[in-house]
Amino acid sequence: MPALTVQSFNADFLAKVPLAVHLAIRAESLGKGAARLVMPYGPHLARPVETVSGPAMMTLADVALWAAVLTVAGPKEMVVTTNLNANFLRKAGASDMAAEARVLKMGRRLAVAAVELIALPSDDLVAHATATYAIPE
Repeated sequence: MPALTVQSFNADFLAKVPLAVHLAIRAESLGKGAARLVMPYGPHLARPVETVSGPAMMTLADVALWAAVLTVAGPKEMVVTTNLNANFLRKAGASDMAAEARVLKMGRRLAVAAVELIALPSDDLVAHATATYAIPE
């Protein structure tokens, strides 16, 4: 059972990340060590060529990875990103985005996780990211 529910994450944790609120990012599902979040498309996300911007995708990736780590670490606000690497694979277009994150390794002080960013409704993989998070004592 995850240490955090979808309702709790959406109501209590996303409010502490104003950029995520502005981008309308929401958790769709959480499982132990896994999270699926969505970000609806809007003109505020777009580059001049009508595609979701890299910074918006990086925000979605980071929030999804954070959610996945919290499902194992518990509801600790100060689980923070120490490293985030992304590979952009193809143009997302003017699409809603889904992020499917999973914890790869959970230690006492560090967690390593990966996420796939998917354009909806095409299900095209548009980016992949990995991250490390510091876990407070």
